[in-house]
Order: sequence, then structure tokens, then C-alpha cells
Amino acid sequence: MSTAAIAISVLTVTFVLLLVLNVPVAFCMGISTLLSVLVIGNLPSFLIVAQKMATGIDSFALLAIPFFILSGLLMGHGGIAKRLIDFANVIVGRFRGGLAFVNIMTCMLFGSISGSAAAAVSSVGGFMIPLMNKMGYHRDFNASTSITAATTGLLIPPSNVMIVYSLATGGMVSIAAIFIAGILPGVLVGLALMVVAGIISSRRNYGKGEHFGPKEVVIRFVKAVPALLLIIIVLGGILGGIFTATEASAIAVVYAFILSVFVYREVKIKELPAIVLQCAVTTAVVMILVATSMAMSWFLAYQNIPQNISAFLLGLTNNKVAILLIINLILLAVGTFMDMTPAVLIFTPIFLPIVKDLGIHPLHFGIIMIMNLCIGLCTPPVGTCLFLGCGIAKTTVTKIIRHLLPFFAAMIVVLLICTYAPQISLVLPRLFGFIK
Repeated sequence: MSTAAIAISVLTVTFVLLLVLNVPVAFCMGISTLLSVLVIGNLPSFLIVAQKMATGIDSFALLAIPFFILSGLLMGHGGIAKRLIDFANVIVGRFRGGLAFVNIMTCMLFGSISGSAAAAVSSVGGFMIPLMNKMGYHRDFNASTSITAATTGLLIPPSNVMIVYSLATGGMVSIAAIFIAGILPGVLVGLALMVVAGIISSRRNYGKGEHFGPKEVVIRFVKAVPALLLIIIVLGGILGGIFTATEASAIAVVYAFILSVFVYREVKIKELPAIVLQCAVTTAVVMILVATSMAMSWFLAYQNIPQNISAFLLGLTNNKVAILLIINLILLAVGTFMDMTPAVLIFTPIFLPIVKDLGIHPLHFGIIMIMNLCIGLCTPPVGTCLFLGCGIAKTTVTKIIRHLLPFFAAMIVVLLICTYAPQISLVLPRLFGFIK
């Protein structure tokens, strides 16, 4: 066996073994990469791994991540979720199963503001699940609705995982372009979840919500406008060329600070150090993941692994439909045991050359990848949203799975539609001049 083959074997076996032993993913990638470089023997192992980690996070674009995390935390603590729930309630709450629609719509809005699925489950689900329980909705149905709807905020911008994907492509895809590309797929997922929730609500005869008069509609809308303006400011500024996505993230922090502290007055000045500390911890986790995954990506490229995998898959078939199906199945499997950030950083360099050879636009592939991994957030054994939702609803994974299946089916149908209809992802970037 050649030295290169031994090094790849060491990388794979070490990574999987550490993952099984429940070692944090960042350390799995860093340790397995270092051991693999040591096996090669003709490289300054410690120096080169440290260098690749340092240069991997030396990126202006990555500054957007801590800013969007901080703005999301300020929004999460600032009473935004309650106002968005009130706003959604006047729009869709009047229909049968209206609280399920309110839950989904609020998760879409809040997730897009905070850029975090976990924050959407905690903030929106924390309020909506007990309310739906009280109104006679099945506890596990309520949790399933919150868990799956929370992932739409990762497709509707701003989204941290989209920034990570832009980085993983080596700048081939701009942050602004991937932001715009995710809007229609994210809305489609939300609508599909609403269809499922509506069918189930009709069959179980769940009640209708309140019917609000014009005055109450106006009042609730006005209260929600400041929160909704954040989406308009961020996207409008980027599309208008007023500022970059990174600059937009800093503006989002300033806006979220003013809104949470001075307008809604839900966040006290004395609470800010704790919020900033939480942001720093979350940012550190993301950055160590980025650093170690960039070192691993360099090693994979150094050993020509992406090219070899590409040649293997294209050797099996050159049918675009079949290869996209294979990639979807692999990413769905990966999403069940790996968090989104490392999955994007590891598998983008592997699959991107394949899809480029097939003539698939990197923007389209980015949306496909994110949609696959969003489903993984709702599945055991690692699904973050799944376990958060179960904790809030005070139920178990075993009980909830049966109720999740119809929502999974809806998400997979939309995934397949977006996979084989690239215009859904590309129409807005093309309209705004990001692609020709």
C-alpha cells in the first residue's frame, strides 16, 4: 500500500473512531489531519497544520459570523419572537389549525432574522408549543411543527451556514448571491410544512384561532414592523450595493441593539456582557470548526481525494439525475450524524468538482447541500433541533418520530423539486445580476 493510501486510511479511521467516542467534531478533524500528515513524513506536520488552520480563518467574510450571531442573540433576548407570533397570528391564525400555521410562519420570520435554527426552536417553540398544548393540539405534533419549521431560517437569509459555504467554495460563490438564492427554496419549504400541518389539523379537527378586527391587525403589524425591518435593511442594502454582507452584519448588530435595548426595552444594559460572552463562546466554536476543517480540506486536496471521488462517480454514470440523487442520499446520511458547519466545510470541496463537471451551478449546489443538512438537524442521533424541541415539549424522540415523518416527507419533496429545478434557486440571483 502506498504512503498516500495509508495516510487516507489513517485520516478516515481516526476521524470515525474519534467521532464514535463522542470527541467534538473540531478535534476529530484536527487530530486526524495531523496524524495523516505525520504518516506522509516529508512535511513539517505541526507547522503546516497550524498554518492551514490560521490561514483558514483569516478571512474578512468570516467577520459576518460573530456579528450575525450577536444580532441574533440580541433579537432572541429582545422580545422579537412574541411580536412576530402576534403578527403571524393575525395573518394565518384564523384558519383551522391556525396555531400550527402561526408556529411555522413565525419560525420562518424569526429564523431569518436570527440566522439560527436552534434559536428559532428555543424562542418560538418555547412560546408556541405550550400554547398549542393548551389549545388541544397533540404535544408531539406541536414539537414536530417547531422542529422542522425552525430550519427554514437557515435557507432564508441572513444565514451563518451560507457564509460558511461561500468560504468553502474558495470565493467561487459570494455571500450575497447565496443569500438571495436561498429565499425561494426557504419559502417553499415553509409552505410545504404548512400544507402538511393543514391536512393533519383538518383530520384531527383542531380548532381555529381568533379572528382579529382591522384595528388589532394594524396594532400588531406596527409592533412587528421594527423587527421585520431588519430583513429589509440587510437584504435591501446588499441588493442595492450599499454595503457588503459583512458590513450588513455589523449594521444588523447596531439595529438589533437599538431595537432590543431602547425600543422594546426587553434587554437591560447589565445583561449585555452575558450576551456578548455567549456570542464569543458560540463564535469560538464555529471558528475552531472552520480552522480544523480547512486544514482537513487542504490535506484532501493535497492527496487529490476530490478528483478521485469525482472520477469514481462519473465512472459509474454520467447521468446528472442519478449523480444528484446519490449526492443527496450521501448528504442526508451525513446530516444524521454531523452538524452543518463541519459537514459543509468537509463535503463542499469533495462534491463541488463533481457538480461543476456536470454543469451544475455552485449556487444551486449550495442550496441543495444546505437543504439536505437542514433535514439532518431534525433527525437522530445528533439533530440539534430535534433534541431542543423534545426538551421544550417534554416528550421523547421515540414518541415524536412518527409525527415527524409527514413533515420529513414534505421537506424531501421540496428538496427533490429544488434539486431538479435549478431555476428555483437561480432565478433571483440572475434577476439581481449576481449571475448571468
